[in-house]
Amino acid sequence: MPPETAPAAGRPGRPSPPRAKLARTLTTPKVAFIAVAAAAPLATAVCTLPLSFALGAGPAVPALLLLAGLTLLCFCCGYAAISREVGQGGGFYGCVARGLGRPAAVGAGMVAVVAYTAVVVALLDAFGYAAQGVAAAHGLHLAWQVWGALGLAAVGVLGCRHAGSSARVLAVCLAGQAAALLALDVAVLAAHGTAALPAASFDPRRVLAPGAGVSVMFAFASFVGFESAALYGAEARDPGRSVPRATLLAVLLVAACSVLTSWVAVGALGADRVRPTAAAHLGDLFFGLGAHYLGGPAATAMQLLLCASLFASWLALHHAAARYLLLLGRDRLLPGRLDAVHPRHRAPHRAGAVQTALTAAVAAACAAAGPDPYPGMSALLGLGILGVIALQAAASVAVLGYYRRRPGHWWHTRLAPALGAAGLLAATVLVLRDFPALTGSSAPAVTALPWLLAVAAAGGAAYACRLRAARPDRYALLAGLRAGEGRPGLPAQRDPRAARRTAT
Repeated sequence: MPPETAPAAGRPGRPSPPRAKLARTLTTPKVAFIAVAAAAPLATAVCTLPLSFALGAGPAVPALLLLAGLTLLCFCCGYAAISREVGQGGGFYGCVARGLGRPAAVGAGMVAVVAYTAVVVALLDAFGYAAQGVAAAHGLHLAWQVWGALGLAAVGVLGCRHAGSSARVLAVCLAGQAAALLALDVAVLAAHGTAALPAASFDPRRVLAPGAGVSVMFAFASFVGFESAALYGAEARDPGRSVPRATLLAVLLVAACSVLTSWVAVGALGADRVRPTAAAHLGDLFFGLGAHYLGGPAATAMQLLLCASLFASWLALHHAAARYLLLLGRDRLLPGRLDAVHPRHRAPHRAGAVQTALTAAVAAACAAAGPDPYPGMSALLGLGILGVIALQAAASVAVLGYYRRRPGHWWHTRLAPALGAAGLLAATVLVLRDFPALTGSSAPAVTALPWLLAVAAAGGAAYACRLRAARPDRYALLAGLRAGEGRPGLPAQRDPRAARRTAT
């Protein structure tokens, strides 16, 4: 009996009310706003680029950002192709299921929950830390924990509403970030002319110099979040068009913004001076550039917009984490109550509330460990970045597996995913190798964090194998698959029960 007409518990013969579905309010621009906001362009410029300049390839950072962007464009070609097959916002979970099978997909889903939750908690700490500093500079002295709690309340409320309402907030935050970075870029170009775009940034000798691996690692980290566009298939008005287009648009915008801003920064500081200057100023580097080229008020505005950038990324990735909880709850891999959709807001409110509570619990544990949020923030951010890059690599391999014996365009389903997989696997190895540099700590408790991802992947795969033996009916429907799907080359067999699992 279909769920919509099943008798209500305790009231035999009385049908339960129809189940609410997620609101289909997202257009291509809205999905792109969410994806680009998750990558936090201004926060990346302020927090990541100085580290990449100082610890990595120095003036060659723009070239390595371009390399990362091209690699992720290859990833997007395959990811967009398979996203049309997944539908219903499956993200990495649905993609890996179709190309590598259900056990790998469940492992990927569990890794996604760990990785996105880690980034969300890190962003809470970063937002509280940044807001505390900006407010104190203007005479308002509150602890970073207070600012973090205020941000968590706002994210919790918006996270329990449909993504379309958050997209409007994110669009405003994103417009402010874009205006600030564009104004700085134009001011430097106006002051220095073509010298603001030095050819030294693309000199092969500098690109291949020592430290390039660290900059490659930071380059891929700068893009984390854009891939979340694929989670909104069930909430897009035209998912077959909106999700692939928004994913491609997001990576293009993030790449253009990061490459241009980093290149202009090298021109403003000088190719030979960028490394020592960045090492001396770090988080204040871009505020100093803003004050010099745009004036003191502009630097203050950039500080406020940094808080907005961190909040926007936090909100966007909160939505992404909640949707993975929804997907895994739908398949009863996590408690089934996470699958609930609010009848009025038509949003995964219960998954959003659980994600808020989980964020609060982990953040409280980090706060109890010490008064300074920076160590916990950097460790969790490194863990999340590693998890997302590894998932992107797995998704590229899954595209190759899915289309191995299926027809598809040679570029979108074969060559581009192969190039993306090679680049992302290399980035995963670099992040693992240089994890202390990414997190800023070589403490054993921090360097052991990647094992959490391995445990999540192995645990998820083992649970799926257990389901295959004990509950083959449930196993057959994981990730919205039909009987016979999930093994490349085998024809799918229609199963009437699959229709129940695709309803959201």
